[in-house]
Amino acid sequence: MNELLTPAAMAAVDARAIAAGVPGMTLMEAAGAGVAEAARRLAPDARRVLVLAGPGNNGGDGFVAARRLAEQGREVVVALLGDRAALKGDAAAAAKRWSGALIPLAAADPAGADLVIDALFGAGLSRPLSGAAAQAVAAANECGRPILAIDVPSGLDGATGRPTGDLCVRATETVTFVRLKPGHLLMPGRALCGPVRLVDIGAPDSAVAGAEVAAWRNRPEMWRRAFPTPALEGHKYSRGHVAVWSGPPLATGASRLVALAALRAGAGAVTLLGSSRALETHAAHVTAVMLRECESGDWAGFLAERKVACAVIGPGAGAGDATRRALEQALHGGRRMVLDADVFTFFAGRPDALAAAIEDGGGEAVLTPHEGEFRRLMGDAAQDGSKLERARAAAIQLQATVVLKGPDTVVAGPDGRAAIADNAPPTLATAGAGDVLAGICAGLMAQGMPAFEAACAAVWLHGEAANAVGPGLIADDLPGALPGVLKAMG
Repeated sequence: MNELLTPAAMAAVDARAIAAGVPGMTLMEAAGAGVAEAARRLAPDARRVLVLAGPGNNGGDGFVAARRLAEQGREVVVALLGDRAALKGDAAAAAKRWSGALIPLAAADPAGADLVIDALFGAGLSRPLSGAAAQAVAAANECGRPILAIDVPSGLDGATGRPTGDLCVRATETVTFVRLKPGHLLMPGRALCGPVRLVDIGAPDSAVAGAEVAAWRNRPEMWRRAFPTPALEGHKYSRGHVAVWSGPPLATGASRLVALAALRAGAGAVTLLGSSRALETHAAHVTAVMLRECESGDWAGFLAERKVACAVIGPGAGAGDATRRALEQALHGGRRMVLDADVFTFFAGRPDALAAAIEDGGGEAVLTPHEGEFRRLMGDAAQDGSKLERARAAAIQLQATVVLKGPDTVVAGPDGRAAIADNAPPTLATAGAGDVLAGICAGLMAQGMPAFEAACAAVWLHGEAANAVGPGLIADDLPGALPGVLKAMG
């Protein structure tokens, strides 16, 4: 159930379900029943319900929900955009079964209801809201009543998570069917939808199996089989050695968070490398992490000699000559890497140069930029398309796994696969949290987990660790929360 389908792919699922023998009206009745049940749970004491109904199947779902709610004894009014006589197909049939109050959309009074159901437009809307629809949505947003959206809030693009214009329903909760869409998870769609309830309406598995998957909801089912498990006969080096390039003396915290997170994620050994002054600072804070002096950025010998399984460079590293040399040696060492933060300054606006360096070095890279770093690296290309499209395009161009961070972190692989996270709490937006993510990813990669799967697992574990800590979270808390998350995962 973690496949994410675009509105077009979902329409094709509906068509295949009908072709397989499931009447469209059966699907609509199941959808409307699911909406009515969600309404009951969202607002159990609501007596007056206003359904804003559009001219398509979304409106048809609203008519079914209105009938079901009226049968429960609620006072339901349907406000319709357009004329009932103009409705077609299943929507017309659903409207014919409605015998309750029906008014023009322009006459709707959301403030007079206890609950508003948004059944105006579904996920496939591509134009801005206008006219009576825009007025009704604006009134609903301002009325202070709970709003239950059907499929997606009207005015939201289900593929991109972006409003189609300046106005969009701000739903209290959303009900969707069969599978979620990228727009339910991508910001600002995730915030505009509120919690999303997924309802099974009886589409056969064969109809879903043929769907083109836009991305995946990041869940352990995606990567659990590839997750490393310590072997009974293992030792610290068989579990992978991670090398982390340190920042200068007054900027050591980021690399130290990376190192601690890599250990907590299961790496058998972690070494911090940097200047002697930086290592003196590290030595006052860590015990299980090894330290290695490296004044000039020349760590190629160490990386080869110690058979380092994964190198991390960028967090707190600075953009000086030593970091540049360390980066060049990491890129050309034919090994696995996690690149973050200051690394992107060296390739600002030159993603092809970074792609060539990764290819020439024969290594495998995971990049973990936030939006600002992504724009710095990718230049104008960073502005085109949804977050999902941008991350996927960058991963293919760079031939690396890209983790585009945020409340809707997207992990994209060079083979076109992508996953969107929705388990990160707002408290994770704190300094140093990204460094911990880089460390978790490196720790998993060092143990042999494939890069895309390791990045997805790291993002999910990162979010769960933040949830485990709760309010008051600082980045230092995250590595210590990982054991509990890993234990609960089993």
